[in-house]
Amino acid sequence: MSAATDARAIEPLEPIAETPRDPDIEPEPAASSAARGLKHAGRVFAASFVGIGRGLYLFPLDTTFRTVGLRYGWLKGLFSRTPAPIMAGLGQLRAERAAWRAARQVPAYRKFLVEQGVDAPALFPLGILSRLPETNKQNYVDKYGLLERCVNGTVSFPGTTIDESSGSTGTPYNWIRSSHERMVAHRNIGFFARYAFGTEPLVTINAFSMGAWAAGFNMSLGMLRHGIVKSTGPDLDKILSTLRYLGPGYRFLISGYPPFLKHLLDEGDRVGFPWADYRMHALVGGEGMTEELRDLLLTRFESVYSGYGATDIEIGMAGESPVSIAVRRLARSRPDVREALFGRDPRLPMVFQYNPLIHFMEVNAEREVICTVSRLDLLAPRIRYNVHDQGGIVDFATTKKILATFGFDIDTLGLAPETAGPRGQLPWVKPIPLPFLWIHGRRDATISVMGSNIYPEDIESVVYRDAELVPRLHSFLLSVVDDASGTPRPHVALELLDTDGVDDAWRERRADRLRNGLFELNIDYRSSVGEFPEAMRPIVTTHSVGEGPFAADAHRIKQQRIGTRGEPLRH
Repeated sequence: MSAATDARAIEPLEPIAETPRDPDIEPEPAASSAARGLKHAGRVFAASFVGIGRGLYLFPLDTTFRTVGLRYGWLKGLFSRTPAPIMAGLGQLRAERAAWRAARQVPAYRKFLVEQGVDAPALFPLGILSRLPETNKQNYVDKYGLLERCVNGTVSFPGTTIDESSGSTGTPYNWIRSSHERMVAHRNIGFFARYAFGTEPLVTINAFSMGAWAAGFNMSLGMLRHGIVKSTGPDLDKILSTLRYLGPGYRFLISGYPPFLKHLLDEGDRVGFPWADYRMHALVGGEGMTEELRDLLLTRFESVYSGYGATDIEIGMAGESPVSIAVRRLARSRPDVREALFGRDPRLPMVFQYNPLIHFMEVNAEREVICTVSRLDLLAPRIRYNVHDQGGIVDFATTKKILATFGFDIDTLGLAPETAGPRGQLPWVKPIPLPFLWIHGRRDATISVMGSNIYPEDIESVVYRDAELVPRLHSFLLSVVDDASGTPRPHVALELLDTDGVDDAWRERRADRLRNGLFELNIDYRSSVGEFPEAMRPIVTTHSVGEGPFAADAHRIKQQRIGTRGEPLRH
């Protein structure tokens, strides 16, 4: 490819059509129009002056990131010693700079702001985020082309990749990334692994789906900074054969989707794999995980960490840490602590920590988390982007103060009995005082029955506590069906590895456990049971792997948790 074709430009934006003048309206005096034009020009000049000045002001911080940011110890020291208000203020300044640049240099974003009634050239950088609308797939990504959403409408072909999202919401999307932004993401993965797993040699078996999806490819490259990597993809036999071949003399990290690692342990148990001889850690992502599932994994893994990201934005936006896991496990056992930290929502959220200098997080009126990526290396900037994940933000100092009111010291929280795993205390290191991000999940990931919202997380918490079900459970699907009388009821389809002995009595026991477990976990459900006891009793159906409603999962990289409404399925 010649140098002349290394970048490709898009067509310039069409000029905004002029509104026809009404002949009955008196034309504005030329002097008044000129004065207003002069005032607008002055505002544009002032905005440019402040914007350029901010770039110069932030230059030392950018230089620090390009030097200190390359060394784990220095970066950790920066986070530990910089006062949180200063860190938050610098993060906001960087996010405002990214937004101001996008408003001027990204064709699609410029056009989007015009259509939203925002005068982009005159936007003053100070406080700019409060004057910008949210972006998402529907109002931004679907309306503008891939190149149009890139800086200056151009793409440097060498080193550029396109990732594809999983399509779990119905439609796969394509996301373009430069070589530099991927390099930063890989470095962040390596730093996270260094903090979570220490410096002892590590062999990573990457079980994330490979191909065009962001997690698998980037996890391999990120973990190369930390040790040996073999990317098997989600192949149970290949993973077990790799473990046998290398033997128990290594320390292993297995990464993948949370339910898949549970399937891996089940398959190992079925074939008699000697798990007890191996030292293993787990790094999961791609979807949420209950503490009940973590407990199951911790019977074999020494530690289990999850990362938070969205292909829409980038992987590695936030990550679990020893202290965030401890906070979550404490909140599970102490509803009063959970309410003080996360509000009255009865669900237990995932809890992460994030770097406010890279990702500027906000929460809107619908309790959805909005992210602006503050770095300037993004090929297609994300400004106030909403993936519709519900959650919230709480800073480290506030969390420390709230825990202290209940008699817990955040610096030693890992020693509390409430935070231990099934085999004892979980790995613990001194917390880094970064803010906490808590996530409940996608806003529309729920069913509603008789005014009660039931979430997949509720079902997961119950089924992974069912000792009779867990050894044979492969997946589940939550939906609403009408019973024989036409009454809508919650329907839980169970995908089972083994259906021997599964009959109507077995399914009725599962339905009883689900009803009792949901009654304990979900306030909405508890209230509805008092009014509609029969309507709230779940209908349970069972299926072999890959059959019935689970046949479509063979073509997905993530299991579907919410099904469409329909008639009860036959057993």
